[in-house]
Amino acid sequence: MFASIQQIILLLISSVVMITVFKHLKLPPMIAYFSVGLIFGPYALAYLPDNESSRHIAEFGIVFLMFSIGLEFSLPKLNSMRGILFGLGGAQVAITLLFTVLFSRLVGLDFYAAFIIGSALTMSSTAIVSKILMERIDLNSRHGRLSIGILLFQDIALIPIIILIQAFGSEISGLTAIIGTTILKVSILLVILFWLGKPVMNFWFGMVARQKSRELFVLNVLMITMIFAYLTEYAGLSYALGAFLAGMLISETRYRYQVESDISSFRDILLGLFFISIGMMLNLSVFIEYFSIIFLVFVGFVLFKATLIACLTKIFKYELGVGIRTGIILSQAGEFSFVILALGMEQELISGEVLQIILSVCLLSMMLAPIIIPYNGRIARYISKNYQRNNNQNIQKIDEVGKDMKDHVILCGYGRSGQFLARFLKEEGISYIAIDMDANRVNDASNAGDIVMFGDASRRLVLNAAGLSKAKAVVIAYADDRASSKVIQVIRESFPNLPIIVRTLDETSILQLQNDGASEVVPEILEGSLMLASHALVILGVPLPRVIKRIRAFREERYKMFRGYFKGTTDISDDIGSDMQLQLRSMEITENLFIFNRYLSDLIIPELNVEIQYLRRPNMLENIDPRPDIILSKGDVLVLLGSPKDLEQFEKYALNGK
Repeated sequence: MFASIQQIILLLISSVVMITVFKHLKLPPMIAYFSVGLIFGPYALAYLPDNESSRHIAEFGIVFLMFSIGLEFSLPKLNSMRGILFGLGGAQVAITLLFTVLFSRLVGLDFYAAFIIGSALTMSSTAIVSKILMERIDLNSRHGRLSIGILLFQDIALIPIIILIQAFGSEISGLTAIIGTTILKVSILLVILFWLGKPVMNFWFGMVARQKSRELFVLNVLMITMIFAYLTEYAGLSYALGAFLAGMLISETRYRYQVESDISSFRDILLGLFFISIGMMLNLSVFIEYFSIIFLVFVGFVLFKATLIACLTKIFKYELGVGIRTGIILSQAGEFSFVILALGMEQELISGEVLQIILSVCLLSMMLAPIIIPYNGRIARYISKNYQRNNNQNIQKIDEVGKDMKDHVILCGYGRSGQFLARFLKEEGISYIAIDMDANRVNDASNAGDIVMFGDASRRLVLNAAGLSKAKAVVIAYADDRASSKVIQVIRESFPNLPIIVRTLDETSILQLQNDGASEVVPEILEGSLMLASHALVILGVPLPRVIKRIRAFREERYKMFRGYFKGTTDISDDIGSDMQLQLRSMEITENLFIFNRYLSDLIIPELNVEIQYLRRPNMLENIDPRPDIILSKGDVLVLLGSPKDLEQFEKYALNGK
């Protein structure tokens, strides 16, 4: 991409410095990359060339961005959110695009430029929004779910938009002919790919995975992505569509999470280069000259988009306050806005001052988004007095129930686990009050006679209204450990000794939740394994008191016996790509290993965080405890416990001592 080693070094140093600064300012890394391109690009210091090579590297960034989107698409997930997705999301994209195209045509722009501008301004930033919602534990709130649903539809809409822009730049004349030809090509391609693609992909990835080589696995992903991108480009469509389809096909295999984990660093670097190339497009002199126009367009665009989403949310029967919060969260442009503008420039459909103005508006909105979004709740309560009253009414309703309770249990989260626990409490005559953020679930359950109230349990006001000071215990039944941690911290600020029982998926978060202040952490998968073992032992004739004693001992030892397991290829889809999941791995000692003929005490390396569970020796039936004075001999088998990353590092150390 760049002509000399000096330029590469400058690029690396400036990127590291800028990302550090922007992280400190709580701005996304993409803005840092953008700033690097802006400063060293042809319109500022002119140190980085704007040539054909630069644009090819930028295309690689787009390809892997679209591949990542394809990986995220899950048909069951889309089906579960179809109301928000195709109703609210579809209306937002269609109206924003239509209004922007009409306005652009009124100010004298041609249809193609107007379409590109409308498409760019329709998008919002998935990276910024999802990061802020996760940090604020708002993903499961009403405004959080609405925001994610609209963002998902924007991602879907990006595909036909890219196809149309590619078609607009082709030699076919006539809009009807362009759209008709494009739909025909895409239909044929989709039929071929999804008819033949899935079984072939499963078979091929299975063959590659059996080689147990990470390098080969990553190369295979890159190869498939580039082949798909080339095929769609050859068919007269776009690289981006091929990459998206490759991601979608791989997402339907059991290797999805492994792929996502292995290519993340490679993808992020390419995306960084893409945003640097976008920064190189911005002309500072044009930005300064047209700043008043840019600012007016920015203000009008943000207000229009936020107002439209708020009104649409109200039409779809949500509270106005929830709509205002959603509108503020999605009022900025997004990373895909730059993809659309770059593609439009490549097809020579938009250029000059118009391109510079829209590019500046998109950048300005994204830079201010992390500052504005955290205040969405305050702004909504200030604008919509009903929203504030509704919040107060919800707290008042909880208070009316909670004030008469004593020695009760507060259930945070009323999903399946919370509801099953409530039934047990009811059978034992123990009073409880449940708090949940799903309005439909709350209505259905309360109509059925359950004591469940709508509210956010991470707010101190809500917990106090539920009678926290008089409660006997709190049970947190969330699926999200971050949300559970937030509730624990709120409780512990005022009640350090109140028993808090927390549900989690597996052992990966037990220690963290205990450090946050949980009295007991119940890992569902381990408890399920424990119940399976207890039933099997009883059926096999082991006396029930002995089984109960064993179970009690396992729990007292914090599930030590269940730490880690031997992972196979069929387990990839179960781990949700977690690098922290503890695993067991066996290693046979051979003469060519560095650790051969060494003491076990030499293998205790704190930096690797790998624990030797036990040692097996040929012709010995019993496992050997890992005593420090044992010397490793040929044929010995070490059974190791650690995260995948730490185990991999240990294997490298065992091989060459590094």
